[in-house]
Amino acid sequence: MPEASSTAQQTAEHLLQIKAIKLEPKNPFTWASGWKSPIYCDNRIALSFPKIRRFICAAMAAQIKEQHPQAKAIAGVATGAIGMGILVAEALDLPFMYVRPEPKKHGRQNQIEGHFDTAAPTVVIEDLISTGKSSLLAVEALRKAGIEVLGMMAVFSYQFALAEENMLDADVSLTTLCGYDTLIETAVVTNYIEAADENILKKWREAPQNWTPNSTT
Repeated sequence: MPEASSTAQQTAEHLLQIKAIKLEPKNPFTWASGWKSPIYCDNRIALSFPKIRRFICAAMAAQIKEQHPQAKAIAGVATGAIGMGILVAEALDLPFMYVRPEPKKHGRQNQIEGHFDTAAPTVVIEDLISTGKSSLLAVEALRKAGIEVLGMMAVFSYQFALAEENMLDADVSLTTLCGYDTLIETAVVTNYIEAADENILKKWREAPQNWTPNSTT
């Protein structure tokens, strides 16, 4: 999951600044999965800040041009990546579609929303990668529709080993603007967190499903 160092650091600074990513080692969050976590990420907040959304959009567009110059369409993963996906598609002057987690239960029962051309190689835009499973459902739907998926571009990744395995198994190339390691390094350098909290945050990433607020050593 490669990332450009300067872009990664700037992305981390922006996301911490607007609290799109919150680090609370002493007051952890509970994820929908039930996991206890010292970090919470909602990159959709970036859409509310013009300067930061332009930075993220430009960085994504530049990397897509470099890595996937043959791209002819952009697909956003619903719902978190729809907004940023539209911005990236606009910047690249490419068609846009978005992919639901599953087909609608009514109407035309679409899973892919928007016009698409099976002859148009597509890059998938995601806001956040945890295990990667929900993101790969979108890839599966696109491939099932006959669309070639060139790769996936995400704003942030927790860099779980499981996500890397899932992407590899699905034969999906993933690039992120910023990863967990850079985020924590940036948080320490900018005094967003205390140095003592760095170990807690690193330990959580080793086994998040088993982590508790008391497992800090």
